[in-house]
Amino acid sequence: MATANQRVRVMIVDGDSAMSRYLSSHLAKRNFDLSIAASGEEALRIFRSLDPGLVLMDVSLPGMTGMETLSRLRHIKPDVSVIVISAQNNPELIFKASKLGADEYIAKPFDLKDLDLRITRVIEKQHAAVDAPQLRDQVRGDTEFSMLFGTSPKMEDVKMTIEKVADTNATVLIRGESGTGKEMVARMVYAQSGRRDKAFVKVNCAAIPHELLESELFGYEQGAFTGANRQKLGKFDQANNGSIFLDEISEMHPALQAKLLHVLQDGEFARLGGKRDIAVDVRVLAATNKPLERAVAQGSFREDLFYRLNVVTIHIPPLRERREEISVFLDFFLNKYSHYYGKNPPPFSENAIGRMMDYTWPGNIRELENLVKRYTIVGNEPQIIRELSTHKPIVTSTDITEEEIEIADFPATAGRAQTKSLGASVDGLSGTPSLLEIGKKAAMKAEREAIERVLSQTKWNRRQAAKILRISYKALLNKLKLIEEQDQAKAEQKTA
Repeated sequence: MATANQRVRVMIVDGDSAMSRYLSSHLAKRNFDLSIAASGEEALRIFRSLDPGLVLMDVSLPGMTGMETLSRLRHIKPDVSVIVISAQNNPELIFKASKLGADEYIAKPFDLKDLDLRITRVIEKQHAAVDAPQLRDQVRGDTEFSMLFGTSPKMEDVKMTIEKVADTNATVLIRGESGTGKEMVARMVYAQSGRRDKAFVKVNCAAIPHELLESELFGYEQGAFTGANRQKLGKFDQANNGSIFLDEISEMHPALQAKLLHVLQDGEFARLGGKRDIAVDVRVLAATNKPLERAVAQGSFREDLFYRLNVVTIHIPPLRERREEISVFLDFFLNKYSHYYGKNPPPFSENAIGRMMDYTWPGNIRELENLVKRYTIVGNEPQIIRELSTHKPIVTSTDITEEEIEIADFPATAGRAQTKSLGASVDGLSGTPSLLEIGKKAAMKAEREAIERVLSQTKWNRRQAAKILRISYKALLNKLKLIEEQDQAKAEQKTA
């Protein structure tokens, strides 16, 4: 193990205490800080408080399943590194774990040398992302960037805009659907700017709870709140003289928007608990997959901040509007992950490529990359084709109108079915429900069907489903909890 691993905290999640002790004993000798969780629920609590750099997790856990735990960890911190360890060595499980974002999958029993190799590979990947931005940008400039912007007329227009604006200090707003490559555009602006030798700091505004985002962005002074035992520098401190990339800027809480506006206007901010303003020289690059004009009209996004961010706008078209790039991306990602995982899968067949060319790619480049990654690991082309065939196109929140939302959420078939089920009660001599009650029940049933349909389309990606349904992520979780309670009550009635 490299000495750089000394500062890495590893969380072991395994219901088998003997296995946890075995792994912790081995990793302690290699200078890792360790935390142990015996269940998914305990893992989430530890993860939120200690923020480990790597998670080793069994999929067979008491209570919450390993896959659900993995999914929730990725929601809390999308870039968390996870190595799945399991006695179940079947392709379907490996496929699912990879789809949920696992970096590696190791089958029990395993050799400790193999485990060390996998951990080293994941840690080196982390260090490459954090400690060597210039090297990474140079590599991407020669590969992903040139590929992304050189194979379609629409992306050539994007490239020309980047070249014009890169070597200025202008704030840039990057717009496009999820997965289109907004971060790549931000990094290309940075790589071609006069700040390329300084820091590039990324903050995902949606991934960090708004209660914590202020201290993450602006830091805090010692004694600012209970537990603040030392001063903490924020992301704007770290990005001084460089660039900061604020991803999913539309999710920033209105209270923080005012503080960001102050930075953009005056180049100053105050840390939590601080008594003076701090001057910084930071170029702001922001990205959103939502129409900010609508957010401004609804009052959830400050109009003055919108105009400050919207100095230069770069629109990235979705992959379905530049299909000529699909085959190029397929070749690139297949070579990339074949080398990364040490595998040699056969090239995609003409049939598979044809299906991919016809597919709408609602998740854009990110979805295509994950598909190729799964194929590289599992090597099951028929499974990939089945997935493309059964996956219905998803309409994104930026593509639908209010009227279409109402029609989609309350299908006529649901209303007819609900009316039929209520018929006996209406016709009876007693217990006749009011029209208000009938309407409420029909609406609840239609709402449930809409939620289940969108969750099925997004393969239970609840954040994406919430965006499509145009409700907050928390509201969707509350509705799912209510549906679960209703189902449980019905089950108890049947068994009573």
